[in-house]
Amino acid sequence: MNKEETSKKEDKSNDTKNNQTDKNNIDQPEKENAEEAKELSLDEKIKELEEKIVRLYAEMENQRRRYDKEKDEAFEYGGFSFAKEALNLLDNLERSKESLNNDETIKDQDILKKVISHLDIIYKDMLSIFKKNNIEPIKSIDQKLDPNLHQAMMEIEDNSKEPGTIVQEIQKGFLMKDRLLRPSLVGVSKKEVREDLKKAENPQKNEEKQ
Repeated sequence: MNKEETSKKEDKSNDTKNNQTDKNNIDQPEKENAEEAKELSLDEKIKELEEKIVRLYAEMENQRRRYDKEKDEAFEYGGFSFAKEALNLLDNLERSKESLNNDETIKDQDILKKVISHLDIIYKDMLSIFKKNNIEPIKSIDQKLDPNLHQAMMEIEDNSKEPGTIVQEIQKGFLMKDRLLRPSLVGVSKKEVREDLKKAENPQKNEEKQ
């Protein structure tokens, strides 16, 4: 092999090495970019997982609070439906008492007084049981009408009371702690309308009467 051929082979070898070096130099930034992208992707995944864990923890806390609230309400107001139904017994006792008092066949008889006395004892015992369970009647007579506690069923002319004052209790209302079992059905006062104003308001009726 002559010197010329040897020189050509060395030049080719050098060119190959140079090309390989150039390729390595070109590939190096691409590898670095790939590694950076990979690291960024991992950071994003970690961040996403952290956010999921935070959301999951928040949901668990909300569920725990709801459970605690429901548990407390079940303990505090577990007998709410039963108490509401039991009020019908009180109503029936009052109706029975009124019916007996209005019965002309037994009016003013000793037997009536005894029966009424027993009904009163039962009624008071039931109120006592309700009170022990934080169920109490709503004050109505001489109170100002409160839409949260009272339901007005009629207006009654009464100049001795401020308008909107409760002057009649049709059905007793009850509270269970701070929760309304049922409102009181009441009659409220209004200013009495004078006869001359009534006549002025109803001229047609007055003419018919004449």
